[in-house]
Amino acid sequence: MSVHPLTAALLSGQRRALARAITLAESSRPDHLREAQQLLAEVLPHAGRSLRVGLSGVPGVGKSTFIEALGLQLADAGHRVAVLAVDPSSQRTGGSIMGDKTRMPNLTVHPGAFIRPSPARGALGGVARRTREAITLCEAAGYDVLLIETVGVGQSETQVASMTDVFVLLTLPNAGDELQGIKRGIMELVDVCVVNKADSNPAAARQAQGELAAALHLLTPRTALRQPQVLQASALTGAGIAEVWAAVKAFTADSVRVQARRQAQHSGWFEELLKEAAWQAFEAGVSAEQLRAIRAEVRAGTLTAVQGLAALLGGAFMP
Repeated sequence: MSVHPLTAALLSGQRRALARAITLAESSRPDHLREAQQLLAEVLPHAGRSLRVGLSGVPGVGKSTFIEALGLQLADAGHRVAVLAVDPSSQRTGGSIMGDKTRMPNLTVHPGAFIRPSPARGALGGVARRTREAITLCEAAGYDVLLIETVGVGQSETQVASMTDVFVLLTLPNAGDELQGIKRGIMELVDVCVVNKADSNPAAARQAQGELAAALHLLTPRTALRQPQVLQASALTGAGIAEVWAAVKAFTADSVRVQARRQAQHSGWFEELLKEAAWQAFEAGVSAEQLRAIRAEVRAGTLTAVQGLAALLGGAFMP
């Protein structure tokens, strides 16, 4: 098999080659998908050597500003930092603003950093459909710290925790009381919780830090024998950024734990692709006319969704 034309340039760390490779992986064209899989197979032995950090938080918490402050500190210290930022897509037009680079002007031009905004395109969990592929490509290009920023819509953004080594949740000083903090979902997956913009209201930030720490203590930690840390920071002033990075490093100091998470990530990736392939195989085996007719009946209310699926799958389907 011939070597993909992007392989050498990607492995040498060329940012333009990395951008083109991610674009190829995100394409829905069948020929591009085949090319992307060839490229991924060729560079996979060079991937897996980064520290993967997922970051989430509600809109307005300052994720982009925080990521730039953290990324600049790491890049200045000699790390090669890749930021994968996911922007929400319009449910009506499918378009995205993709404005993350404008919120990180200094990190964007840093020679040790690479920033890639991608549209969510309907993918759930706050990440894009091909974020896992983008992670592999960034690692193969030599980036040793990956910062994965989610869309930012709240409690449901749990998918990023399944593809990273450390999950950081950013909150605000007035984010809510202790009861808000113990809600299941995203809080159960937190490794490090950061009260950002702590300089705006120090008293409220201290109170939020204490309440979140108490709430997280009531939940079963994602990592056995290690309670999630709750810290304060200000991306604007830079205060607390070094402490957050120290907490992230502490969570990845146990190589056995990191390896277990990586194995779970590999399994999760396979299961996602398996579901996608199963759907494609199903579509290929059902006529477009039949599928269109069943959808029309379900939409009209003459069939329930369960009845419609049973009509397509026959006895293979049990609700």
